[in-house]
Amino acid sequence: MPRSGFAASLSTPKVDVVIDMGNPFLNHTVDAFLKIGSVAATRAAAEDVYYIVKRRNVSRHSMEHSLKKMCKEGAYWGTVAGVYAGMEYGAERIRGSRDWKNAMLGGALTGALISAASNDDKDKIVKAALTGGAIATAAEFLNYLT
Repeated sequence: MPRSGFAASLSTPKVDVVIDMGNPFLNHTVDAFLKIGSVAATRAAAEDVYYIVKRRNVSRHSMEHSLKKMCKEGAYWGTVAGVYAGMEYGAERIRGSRDWKNAMLGGALTGALISAASNDDKDKIVKAALTGGAIATAAEFLNYLT
């Protein structure tokens, strides 16, 4: 009996830019800042292009607004990612082990630090620390599943 089959592989292109800062802590932090910052800037650009096309109005003002939004979003989310990567790496170095607890500590410290930088409400800072720790831990567990 004749048989036929199909085999294929789908892989995403990987672009990896390495900037050696001379210190592993700085390398992790800068790498996270650049990767997540560029993703956030790209998301902001895509969102603005959608609205510009929807309104059918391209102007110098809309382009300047888009560029400012891209820079702001990229810097904000890049900073959050850089702080998280640095905190997680620091927890790993201090604890001497690599497990989900580092993600939990890194997320909690990042949530608390980012929240403390933007407000003085202690309850909000604690909530942000708990949220950051929970999200980072959940993401780490999801990485183990895949």
